[in-house]
Amino acid sequence: MSLLKVIELLAESDKSWEDAADKAVQKASETVDNIRSVYINEQSATVKDGKISSYRVNVKITFGIK
Repeated sequence: MSLLKVIELLAESDKSWEDAADKAVQKASETVDNIRSVYINEQSATVKDGKISSYRVNVKITFGIK
């Protein structure tokens, strides 16, 4: 039987939502082992001078625990 845990993170990028999600996974992997999936729960962006200046994601990261 597998036992999984889910954590929720917020991440930001000036490139894309995909880059923000990748940053969340990279940062989580520094302290969390056995990451199995990432679920993008919400996307948003900030706007400056009529253009998107940053992309934000709220993600849920699932990982196995021993």
